[in-house]
Amino acid sequence: MNDLSQVEILLVEDSAADAEMTLRTLKRRGIANHIEWVRDGVEAIDFLFREGAWSQRRDTHPRLVLLDLKMPRMDGLQVLERLKGDERTRTIPVVMMTSSREEGDLLASYNLGVNSFIVKPVEFAEFAEKVAEVGMYWMLANQAPR
Repeated sequence: MNDLSQVEILLVEDSAADAEMTLRTLKRRGIANHIEWVRDGVEAIDFLFREGAWSQRRDTHPRLVLLDLKMPRMDGLQVLERLKGDERTRTIPVVMMTSSREEGDLLASYNLGVNSFIVKPVEFAEFAEKVAEVGMYWMLANQAPR
């Protein structure tokens, strides 16, 4: 990882195809300069709290977390609970991006403090447009505390 610049977006996604589409869209549209991709919830927690392989990274937080719900080892709800339950990371905006349309997942996410819940479209063009909309809002329009 290049520690010279702050990570603007932490992408937590176990699907390589979804991650690649997300990264490509955000970079192509110029929405974020530095995006870090981790493949599951355990890696996300290590990154966010500077543990394990991420213990030497700069002590900064991403401006946005794009979080998948269904992942191995630790799911998105567990990551969200840890993130929003800690004073150091509570204010980081989290967008749950998932293929789940289950009402229980939606309610659980909001009960744990998610900032937005987006169902991933199946079609590539729709998916790319949704990612661009999410990125534009959270990175360019939204005013977040520093």
